[in-house]
Amino acid sequence: MNRLHLPLKMVALAAALVAGPAFATNGYFPHGYGIRAKGMGGASVAMTEDSMGGANNPATMVWVGSRLDAGLELFSPHRDAERSGAGFPTLNGSVDSDSKNFFVPELGYNRMLNSDLSLGVTVYGNGGMNTDYPQGNFNCGGGAANMLCGSGGLGVDLMQLVVAPTVSYKINSSHSVGASLLIGYQQFKAKGLQAFDNAPGFPPFTGAPGSVTNNGYSRSHGFGIRLGYYGRLTDMLSIGAAYAPKMNMSRFKEYAGLFADNGDFDIPAHFAVGLSFMPMPAVTVALDYQRIKYSGVGSVGNASSVPLPLGAPGGPGFGWRDIDVLKLGVQWRVDSAWTLRAGLNRGQNPVTSENVTFNILAPGVMKQHYTGGFTWAMSPTDELSASLMIAPRQSVSGPSMFNAVMGAGAAGNETVRMRQYSLGAAWSRKF
Repeated sequence: MNRLHLPLKMVALAAALVAGPAFATNGYFPHGYGIRAKGMGGASVAMTEDSMGGANNPATMVWVGSRLDAGLELFSPHRDAERSGAGFPTLNGSVDSDSKNFFVPELGYNRMLNSDLSLGVTVYGNGGMNTDYPQGNFNCGGGAANMLCGSGGLGVDLMQLVVAPTVSYKINSSHSVGASLLIGYQQFKAKGLQAFDNAPGFPPFTGAPGSVTNNGYSRSHGFGIRLGYYGRLTDMLSIGAAYAPKMNMSRFKEYAGLFADNGDFDIPAHFAVGLSFMPMPAVTVALDYQRIKYSGVGSVGNASSVPLPLGAPGGPGFGWRDIDVLKLGVQWRVDSAWTLRAGLNRGQNPVTSENVTFNILAPGVMKQHYTGGFTWAMSPTDELSASLMIAPRQSVSGPSMFNAVMGAGAAGNETVRMRQYSLGAAWSRKF
């Protein structure tokens, strides 16, 4: 059997699995990529621990050797929304999102072509714009309704899958560069938004009626690139940097009346810089700074109060702001078999109170994540790693956008909340 045949089959399998729901913690980006990085708060830009470099820093892949990393994470987000103080009492109430447990796979493979050049692939996903609220006991004046005055269940489901073939090259014994081609696939569906589809009794919210809600999954594709640098400045200090410009994706045609710019939903530009420091031979401290530019994607960054129809060029979005994320991790190699990890991920909340109504659908409000993990070397070639993440409840409150439709104070205030847990494991084999 060809040496690449089995790894490539596993890449195809992982891509199929990741194409299910995937969820996130820094907006709709996860707190880290790779079980080892997740145990360190996501710190990874200046680390050379696994073959997830296509998602973190392509330049690190040439330092990790030939290996395969396959992981699975159980992710559990708990989300709820509440409306209170409405002048119409039948608009008040609260509802919890169903579907609280999801499996999120990951895969990385790297092959050393020679001592200075490697070729690999990383498969990873983004998501987190996912909610599934039951109808609840709301009434917007026309009978039973969900929290956003539509009928039936309410929610959205966004998934972004990226397959990242990666080349990494050592410039010399201390420095390397790398590049990943990002092959993107995403799917989205919405339900229960009939009130925004120019329904009777409501203003004409959209310029493309029939392309707002309950159209099943819509799919889009696109390409991008990630560039990276890694340097070992001394035996104790390493640095790294990675940058991915905005990834242009084809439009969600079935939701051209919901998302700005006729259904456009690109993957935002983001970059990260990091360092790792060894104060003692067995201890590594890693620190990353990441910037995610949500404002560069109109359907995400435009304010929901933009005075244009939904779906129009420059039309309303979720109002997410750009965020900064700090990732701090500590790794302790206890002995030749055991490595322990701990970390803190501290990010900004992209959701603002002025845009809380739309973000009932996408309550990406998390700020702090506490993590831990370990690796057990079962043999010279096989390792088992695990990670745990706990993110305490966060919330955002603000005036309902329905106040502008029904009259000042008629719809009161709304609050979205979320807390998260995750538990993951990965198997690694060195070749």
